[in-house]
Amino acid sequence: MGDFGNKAEKFGGKVKESVGEAIGDERTADEGRADQTKADFKEKVSDAGDSVKHAADKVLGAFSKDEKR
Repeated sequence: MGDFGNKAEKFGGKVKESVGEAIGDERTADEGRADQTKADFKEKVSDAGDSVKHAADKVLGAFSKDEKR
């Protein structure tokens, strides 16, 4: 799930939490909080993957510059 999907899941979790709290359904509110936590985790994993990819690109770029010399 991409960045948009994570944001949509987080928003859905906030809505579910709010509805659960409004109607006094703690289980629904907890599910909403869990959805938000899951979306946050996925976003952090995605960000970490992007950082690794960026670092690898820099390393590979440095090697290709050395080959041209």
